[in-house]
Amino acid sequence: MAEATDEIVVFVTAASQEEAARIGRRVVEEGLAACANILPGVRSIFSWEGKISEEQESLMILKSRAGLFEDLATVVKSLHSYSVPEIIAIPIVKGADDYLSWLGAVTGKSKK
Repeated sequence: MAEATDEIVVFVTAASQEEAARIGRRVVEEGLAACANILPGVRSIFSWEGKISEEQESLMILKSRAGLFEDLATVVKSLHSYSVPEIIAIPIVKGADDYLSWLGAVTGKSKK
């Protein structure tokens, strides 16, 4: 298996499209993510406080770097309406060099 790059994809669910847009805009403005894609109308079924719940949410897909994850998570939590928001990251194993260079450039890392 190929070694992961420094770049990550972060998934964050939000209570509404507006909340996702507010959070997405902030993390991009602060250079913690290069891009925030927002997918409205996600149907989520989950266990919370001992019962099964079902909600309509919006899913954010953020492109960032592993070294920024903690700061990104802090900003997301500060703006999020949930007491325990989903903030999970997966590594980007491969990507187009020009895209990864752009991602690094807008998040404060220059590509070698």
